[in-house]
Amino acid sequence: MASEPGTTQRVWDLPVRLMHWGLALSVLGAWLTRELEGDWFAWHVRFGYAVLLIVTTRIVWGFVGTRHALFTDFVRGPRAILAYLRAGRGGSVAPVTGHNPLGALMILALLGLLLTQSVLGLFANDQVLEAGPLYGYVEGATSDRLTTLHKQLFDLIVVAIAIHVGAALYYLWVRRENLILPMITGRKPGSSLPAGAEGISRSRTLLAIAILAVTGALLWWVVATAPEASLFAF
Repeated sequence: MASEPGTTQRVWDLPVRLMHWGLALSVLGAWLTRELEGDWFAWHVRFGYAVLLIVTTRIVWGFVGTRHALFTDFVRGPRAILAYLRAGRGGSVAPVTGHNPLGALMILALLGLLLTQSVLGLFANDQVLEAGPLYGYVEGATSDRLTTLHKQLFDLIVVAIAIHVGAALYYLWVRRENLILPMITGRKPGSSLPAGAEGISRSRTLLAIAILAVTGALLWWVVATAPEASLFAF
């Protein structure tokens, strides 16, 4: 059963929406600054910082955020995921207020991949002149191995993003459920919500800003106190 078709519910808080699109722009920026000709390494690092800060904040938000941002609200076990898949094949998928079980898997995968990628980047180097801010903590050979992993992992991230975007388009064009617009407005139509769905009344944005500020301060301290990174050390 779905809610009234003419109604809407606020489901996604402002921090979740800003982090979603902020991550998209940061990943795009990190990719572009490695593909463009010229010296864009400093901006590549800045975009990497942004990815790390947003992902870390989103993980914390998954424990202290609003109702549908919480991992306990949308992360499900294998039985629930299989049941969702079976229902989808039969065309009888029940509406979900927040993320569906398959969407939850993609969120966890992307958060894990992007967290790992951004941390690897802190120790990586371009094998010419530039190095990540924490390069000084590792040997040159170790940094080279981490750099290789950094490059290889990006291919997996591209695949995950392609699946994520493809799934959103599939829901939009085939199942006639727009998952993109609610991530902009924060609101879902009643026709795509279960009966008695509970929305959120506020975004708790100040709490999210505080988490981001603390995370940013910790990252600044880690980078500021790191040994000087120089490729000529080896």
